[in-house]
Amino acid sequence: MQLADRVQSLTPSTTLAITAKAKALKAEGHDVIGLGAGEPDFNTPNYILDAAKRAMDEGLTKYTPAGGVPELKNSITAKLKRDQSLTYTNEQIIVTTGAKHALFTLFQVLLNEGDEVIVPAPYWVSYPEQIKLAEGKPVIVSAEESNDFKITPEQLKQAITAKTKAVIINSPSNPTGMMYSEAELKAIGEVCLEHDVLIVSDEIYEKLVYTEEKHVSIAQISEALYHQTVIINGVSKSHSMTGWRIGFAAGNKTIIKAMSNMASHSTSNPTSIAQFAALAAYTGSDEKVTEMKDAFKQRLEVLHNLLIEIPGVECVKPSGAFYLFPNVKKAAESGGFENVDSWVKALLDEEKVALVPGSGFGSPDNVRLSYATSLDQLEEAAERIKRFVNNHQS
Repeated sequence: MQLADRVQSLTPSTTLAITAKAKALKAEGHDVIGLGAGEPDFNTPNYILDAAKRAMDEGLTKYTPAGGVPELKNSITAKLKRDQSLTYTNEQIIVTTGAKHALFTLFQVLLNEGDEVIVPAPYWVSYPEQIKLAEGKPVIVSAEESNDFKITPEQLKQAITAKTKAVIINSPSNPTGMMYSEAELKAIGEVCLEHDVLIVSDEIYEKLVYTEEKHVSIAQISEALYHQTVIINGVSKSHSMTGWRIGFAAGNKTIIKAMSNMASHSTSNPTSIAQFAALAAYTGSDEKVTEMKDAFKQRLEVLHNLLIEIPGVECVKPSGAFYLFPNVKKAAESGGFENVDSWVKALLDEEKVALVPGSGFGSPDNVRLSYATSLDQLEEAAERIKRFVNNHQS
């Protein structure tokens, strides 16, 4: 049977490929250190687990409105007011089955065939694929490593055409961990306003920032940018709730209504129990969030210091998320490898350390390391990488 063209055009996930191989090696009894995880290694806080149990005990296990229960929408609008000083009504909020589904649904309701979305690279692996599934065209703009992997207003302006519908801004970023400053966002926003380009602001890592500079949403910079932006966020990273699958989009009422209508024909609604767990996350104490952030900050300091001591490895220090994105091109070349992908495969084979090659993120000279694992594991992984590089010095 012939599959649909839209499915055949998808690019297989390099992240999943590496993860599958690492799991296979573990199953064979090998001591594998996996640094590919895109999720916190902490359990969901107990007060959130308790809220989910209460929801079950109280019979809150039925269908909900497609766009989410009013109580959760209320807590999201309160969160946006509290954290970003942004005012939204419930009509401007849709609760989705994870932030990924918010993005997927947004592109489905936004794009017609051939519409273009500007995607800064390095990018999260699903952005281009979701755009293609909506029959749009991802326009990749390479952000320079020397500019901390952030695109400039000039680059954005040059990429805009008559078919440009939107641009994605992911800050802090997956895979780089870099964060745009308020001044940088303002400059990018001015270009978007001038050319009427919608801003898709992916803020899923907003709570995981390790510098004195605070996270800024581009929507809070001006009233004009507020109306030009759709915010994507959720509880997956901030509250260690990746498996609960609760995200949200906030923005223009017309867009949000269209997304809700589409969700009613796809998922029906996000899981009821998970919605009430997310309600507890947004209305409860941030104490556990802060504890998790402090642990990530310590791991970042340790792992970054260890990596930059390895010959041929260069690593810009990120501001947030829980990833490092070192450039290992020199290490791969000096080791006689054809490319970084080959270097990553050999590292897994020889030293049993699983990294994600940057080619999957549009940056073939880099690798992504997640520090969402214990300090002991991170230190051991760095030692193995150093040994691997030294063993392959030409």
